[in-house]
Amino acid sequence: MSLLRIFSFHIFLLLAATSCGDTKRERRKSTAKREQRSAIAAADEKLPLSRDTLEPAIVTDKLPGDSDDPAIWVSRTADEPSVVLGTDKGDSTGGVYTFDLAGHVVPARSITPLLRMNNVDVEYGVRAGRKLMDIAVATERNRNVLRVFSMPDMRPIDGGGIIVFDGDVARAPMGIALYRRPHDGQVFAFVSGKTGPLTGYIGQYRLTFENGRVTGTKVREFGAYSGRKEIESIAVDDALGYVYYSDEGAGVRKYHADPDSSSRELALFATRGVREDHEGLAIYARDSTSGYLVLSDQGAGRIQIFPREGLAGNAHAHPLLAAIPVRARETDGLDVTARAVSAAFPRGMLAMMSNRGRFHFYRWDDVQARIDAVLAAHR
Repeated sequence: MSLLRIFSFHIFLLLAATSCGDTKRERRKSTAKREQRSAIAAADEKLPLSRDTLEPAIVTDKLPGDSDDPAIWVSRTADEPSVVLGTDKGDSTGGVYTFDLAGHVVPARSITPLLRMNNVDVEYGVRAGRKLMDIAVATERNRNVLRVFSMPDMRPIDGGGIIVFDGDVARAPMGIALYRRPHDGQVFAFVSGKTGPLTGYIGQYRLTFENGRVTGTKVREFGAYSGRKEIESIAVDDALGYVYYSDEGAGVRKYHADPDSSSRELALFATRGVREDHEGLAIYARDSTSGYLVLSDQGAGRIQIFPREGLAGNAHAHPLLAAIPVRARETDGLDVTARAVSAAFPRGMLAMMSNRGRFHFYRWDDVQARIDAVLAAHR
């Protein structure tokens, strides 16, 4: 063997050893980071909470990736139990999972793998030919599409997905909320992207059931954006006809939900007293006109409560009623219902995303007790 070949072989061995060493060091660093995150998470679980911290009735099974947003589906028949949907926004582990009311995943009704699922919402009584059906719609961010499923069987009925924002990757869909217009039953989807323009951030799509699948047609873009962070969470009040969304770092904005109405902003509230981000947003309807708007105050580990009906003489005034600390941490999405979900949740449920892949289910009775206590203390 020539000296040149021997020298080249030794150089190869040296480079291979160096590369192997670099790989091992990177693995050790990665392991150390995971261990550090686990230690932080464990410490966070033991952090002292205030005496009035709201404790969940149920903590769900852990998802394989990153939990993001829940949606409560309430059954109208005794033979079909109510369920809670929850998204996993992992790039490779993403999906829409179905949980029973004990917090356990129902594998047969969970859709995986999907590509970075963000938000999910449900709507009832959607016209599908000659029948009515309930649906769930979720944003599949890495494919720029909405996914539509029949409820409660979670059967895909979208032909593979509805493209939104013309497939613009910069506006990859995150937030979703559904609106069923009372006078004709037409269903619309409100969609927010990862980013967007200062005006026209929200896209509104008319959903139509044709030839066995749901299609979407954009009917308008509307809504102001502060430009500070992003807009994700959206909530719709079907009965009163309003749509709300969280402009993170700025506040909650309110508009008419009907695309045939004005696109003028009606209110901007919750502009102070929110730590880090304005996140999950949902509506608790006590009756057809009154109730609460529930907002995740993410950095503070609490929910903020506002009057759904506004104030006497000003339906668009939404002052803070109560701020309630919760066990859920770093909550992105939340959902709420006033309907009896089961014997354990007779006055409804609040479902919240919590970090480390889980969701928390709270009895609304417990939430209402905290609201009543705060209001009584300020009378």
